[in-house]
Amino acid sequence: MRRLLTALVGISLSANVFASQFAIVGGKVHTLTDQGTLSEATVLIKDGLIERIIEGSQVPRGYERIEATGKVVTPGLIGAYTALGLVEVGMSAGQVDSSTSEHPVTTVGAAIDVSYGVNADSTLIPITRIEGFTAAATGIEYSDYLFKGQGSVIQLTDSEPLIKARAFMALSVNNSSASDAGGTRGTLWVALTQALSEAQAAIGTDLAPTQPWYGMISRADAVALGHVVQGHKPLLIKADRKADILQIIALKHKFTDLNLVLVSGSDAWRVGAQLAAAEIPVILNPEYNLPGAFDTLGASLANAGRLEKAGVKVAIGIDTHNIRLATQHAGNAVANGLSHATGLASLTKHVAEIFGLDNQMGHIAPGMRGDVVVWSGDPLEVTEAAEHVFINGKPIKMVSRQTLLRDRYLNLKQDKPMAYTRP
Repeated sequence: MRRLLTALVGISLSANVFASQFAIVGGKVHTLTDQGTLSEATVLIKDGLIERIIEGSQVPRGYERIEATGKVVTPGLIGAYTALGLVEVGMSAGQVDSSTSEHPVTTVGAAIDVSYGVNADSTLIPITRIEGFTAAATGIEYSDYLFKGQGSVIQLTDSEPLIKARAFMALSVNNSSASDAGGTRGTLWVALTQALSEAQAAIGTDLAPTQPWYGMISRADAVALGHVVQGHKPLLIKADRKADILQIIALKHKFTDLNLVLVSGSDAWRVGAQLAAAEIPVILNPEYNLPGAFDTLGASLANAGRLEKAGVKVAIGIDTHNIRLATQHAGNAVANGLSHATGLASLTKHVAEIFGLDNQMGHIAPGMRGDVVVWSGDPLEVTEAAEHVFINGKPIKMVSRQTLLRDRYLNLKQDKPMAYTRP
C-alpha cells in the first residue's frame, strides 16, 4: 500500500510539473526576431516563459504536446491603444472608468492613473483574447482635461491584469480637443508647452505640500509629467492633420528627451520622412480612407505602407470593443502596400517596443513571456482564426460570453422558452 501511495504521489507531482510545460509542435513559427520565420518548428514553454525554439517536430520528454502541423504560430497580439478593462458599455448608467471629469488633484489631467480602475472581469477581455490578443495598452478615452492621464499595459487574464502601471501618458490635439481647450489650437498648444516646461523645471525640486508651488499644473501633475519630459515613459499624442503632426515634430525638437508616439495620424504619410527623422512611431487604424472631418482630408488606405517605406515604425490597433479586428486591418494594410512582416510586427513586436516591453513580449525567443498563439492559418487572412492561446505560459479557455450565447441558441429544441431556462 505504501508503495502504491508513493507511486500515486509521484504521478501527481509529475502531472503538476508537466502541466506547466507545453510543446507547440510542427507549426510555421514567426519569431519576430533575427531568427526569422521557421517553416517547421517546435516552441517549448516552461514555467510561464518561452524556453526555446527547436527546428523540426521533436518533443522532449515531459511536455504536453500541442499539435500545430500545418498551422501558424505567432507571439500573442498586443492591443496598441484601447480602453480594455475600463469600459463595458460606454453609455451605461454605471461607472465608466475610461472617462473622467474635474477633480482638485489635477489641473491638466496628467496625474490620473487608470491602473486603479482596471477590471479583469470585463466581458470584453475574453472576447478579445480568444481572437489572439494576450495584452493591451489601456487608458482614458474621454477627458475634460488637456491630458488623458497615465495608461497601463495589461495582460488579458481573469486575475492580476497589470503588467505595467503608469506605462504611458496620452493626450489629443485634434479638432475636438482644440474645441475643448479654449476653442482654438492657439490655447491648446500654449497650455501643453507650459505644462511640459513647468514639469521640466520641477524636476529635482521639493514638491511637498509645505513648500510653495506657483505652477499652472498641480504638484501631482508635475510629478507625473516629470517622467514624461525625461523620456521615461512615452507620450502618445492623437492627431490626424498634417499641420498638427508637424507641431508634434516641433515639440520633439523643443523637448529633446520626449519619447513621442503619434496616434491615428491619417495624414502621417504626408510627413513620413520627418517622422522617421524624429524617430516618432505611429499607432494607426489603416482602415481610414475617406475624410470624416476637416482634419482627416488626407486619409488613405496606403498610409501604413507609405510610412513603412519612409522608415517609420508602424503599430496597428486602435479600438476597444472591436480591437480583435486589428488583424483584419493589418491584412488590409498589407493589401495596400505594407509588407507582411511589418503587418505582423505592427500587432506584436512594434507595440511592445513602443511601451518599453520588448524584453518581455512581442516576439518568440527564450526568456520571453509565454504569450503564444496557434492560428489555423495566416492571422492576417480574415478567414483564419486563433485555435490555441497561451498567456504567461498558461492555455486559456477559448470561451467568451459571445461563444456561450452562440452555443446556447444553436439548439432551441426544449420545453420552456429560452427566457425561462438558465445554462
